[in-house]
Amino acid sequence: MTSPTCRFCDAPLTHTLVDLGMSPLCETFLTADQLNEMEPFYPLKVWVCDRCFLVQLEEYVSPESIFDDYAYFSSFSDAWLEHARSYVETMIDRFDLTEDSYVVELASNDGYLLQYFVERGVPCLGIEPAGNVAEAARTKGVPTLVEFFDEHLARRLVEDGRRADLILGNNVLAQVPNLNSFVEGIKILLAPDGITTIEFPHLLRLMEENQFDTIYHEHFSYFSFGTVNEVFAAHGLTLFDVEELWTHGGSLRIFGRHSEDDTKPVSVRVHELLERERTAGLFDLTTYESFGRNVEGTKRKLLQFLIEAKESGASIAAYGAPGKGNTLLNYCGIRTDFLDYAADRSTYKHGRFTPGTHIPIFPPEKIAETKPDYVLILPWNLKDEIMEQLDYIREWGGKFVIPIPEVQIID
Repeated sequence: MTSPTCRFCDAPLTHTLVDLGMSPLCETFLTADQLNEMEPFYPLKVWVCDRCFLVQLEEYVSPESIFDDYAYFSSFSDAWLEHARSYVETMIDRFDLTEDSYVVELASNDGYLLQYFVERGVPCLGIEPAGNVAEAARTKGVPTLVEFFDEHLARRLVEDGRRADLILGNNVLAQVPNLNSFVEGIKILLAPDGITTIEFPHLLRLMEENQFDTIYHEHFSYFSFGTVNEVFAAHGLTLFDVEELWTHGGSLRIFGRHSEDDTKPVSVRVHELLERERTAGLFDLTTYESFGRNVEGTKRKLLQFLIEAKESGASIAAYGAPGKGNTLLNYCGIRTDFLDYAADRSTYKHGRFTPGTHIPIFPPEKIAETKPDYVLILPWNLKDEIMEQLDYIREWGGKFVIPIPEVQIID
């Protein structure tokens, strides 16, 4: 068996960040007639490159098989919609986008964000590989191309006379196995004075807050700012600004431009974040060696709580069936012996079962019907929004359980 190599710099990968065992694809929700069929599990072993410090999984499954019929629709989260709307207003104001501008979103999902550019009369195009999700975007009036983005598609778009004043991608960079072709595509498609903004979960926050459940097969890479800065520089793009966001447990929004475009000076925030990552040890291999031990400790504490709760006769339901939740459930071996069911707002998931653990998924109204003693919030990054929506569990003394970074019980 040949050892894997880094998808950015091609160095041999010999250092493990964490090994989460075997797990199914986290968005493959099963129908009832699939429960007796064989289910594929793949290794969730995470490597760190000792040359560029890119944290990554091997490509066990092709993007085509992952995104053929995708279960994640961005519009089911009110907080995420507000995040998108605010972004559009900010970009229009900061970079003077008008009806003469052209915006392209990579992995545009169900049109959750571009719909706000459409409302403001700014021409746009969504590029989304999942056909079922793209169809939902078109019903919102968002022009959407069902393809994977890379340098070849970028060249075709340029040949058609299209260059983008703004290229954005939210939570897509991690999901690209061919990282260099993707970033090269941004370089090709971007207008000479255009900008690109990319959002992704920040590796520093993942490690500091033990967010191991954000690791799954759909995410091929996990980025520090220092590493992503190096990746973009290798393709002639300079990161001139960066913002730290609340989304997905702590994300970065990076701002890039052509390296030859000197009209946008590099902000002090870029230098400050690079220094903060250096101080935190993200450019030192020894920093990565303790992460696996922290993950094992969290698993034991969560199982200890669940065992004690069930032995006392308590009922427990999960709220949400996100990708991160399925990593957590499979790694910890949590099935219907601990959780009665999961409730989720996504109508796509109703009547289906979680991958690997086969927990049935119902609409949120199930919680009011069954009155569980505990509600385990799997999309903990949206815990404030969810606890507000489910505030009524107080009526019967229900409590919330937050699993990450450590088990927390909230009355």
